Amino acid sequence: MDIGTATGPAGRTPRTAGGAADSREGGAEALVRFLAGRGPVLVLSGAGLSTESGIPDYRGVTGRRRPSVPMTFQDFTAAEANRRRYWARSHLGWRAVAQARPNAGHLAVTRLVHSGLVSGVITQNVDGLHSAAGAAETIDLHGRLDRVVCLDCGDHSDRTRLDERLARANPGFRDIAAATKADGDAELPPDRVAEFHIVACEACRVGTLKPDVVFFGENVPAERVQRCYDLVDTSLALLVLGSSLTVMSGLRFARRAARQGTPVAIVNQGPTRGDALAALRLDLPLGRTLTALADDLGA
Repeated sequence: MDIGTATGPAGRTPRTAGGAADSREGGAEALVRFLAGRGPVLVLSGAGLSTESGIPDYRGVTGRRRPSVPMTFQDFTAAEANRRRYWARSHLGWRAVAQARPNAGHLAVTRLVHSGLVSGVITQNVDGLHSAAGAAETIDLHGRLDRVVCLDCGDHSDRTRLDERLARANPGFRDIAAATKADGDAELPPDRVAEFHIVACEACRVGTLKPDVVFFGENVPAERVQRCYDLVDTSLALLVLGSSLTVMSGLRFARRAARQGTPVAIVNQGPTRGDALAALRLDLPLGRTLTALADDLGA
């Protein structure tokens, strides 16, 4: 099997057991050798794992074709006009996330979890697809788009319910054709944003609603970060899947593993900020690579 090229730190090809470099060795086979005798393995996944489910990313192969400036927490809380812009675009883009289904990569990770090789999954994604694929103990590092929180009273509610309320407040709005961007965002001209009506929290009647996700400029809850650190500390290898590791919220776990001498493998299409930390680096499509890995390991 030859499904791609494997590289080690700084772009070097990995060494085989005999010490000879082989730039043509199969990606899944290289992963099997990397994981052999190591366990438990921790998975850290990013947006690249969900692109095969139709959800665009910010920085990967699809993201580079669609430059995007995400809403920050400070902008969201600063003005109602900013919240109107966010919810108008998200009301349209949410359809892509709500309709997305786990792809071969998610299903392969779940197989590895159920086989006992993978002890935990930390995902930077907010689409809930790991859980939908059956990896129930996934830590959603940045939260989930299918949940909503009130910034005033703290009430949590279901995104489907909010979607229904926004549809009633904005008849016909969901029929607008719009290109989907990362994290359920959508392209929308300013005049359509201006006519959009946002709604308040149903529990307290006046509160500001926000998706239950960590915006740029907002901190991941400390307790959640500690749970992730605990998983890193008890794992014998870290497998990074589809993440550029551009933001520190994910990179810190790769750095912690490397500092502790825990080997790191990265499978991502395109360079990552953690490439220098990797004992194995694969630039390969995730769906077929992970499926082949699960098959080879009998998961």
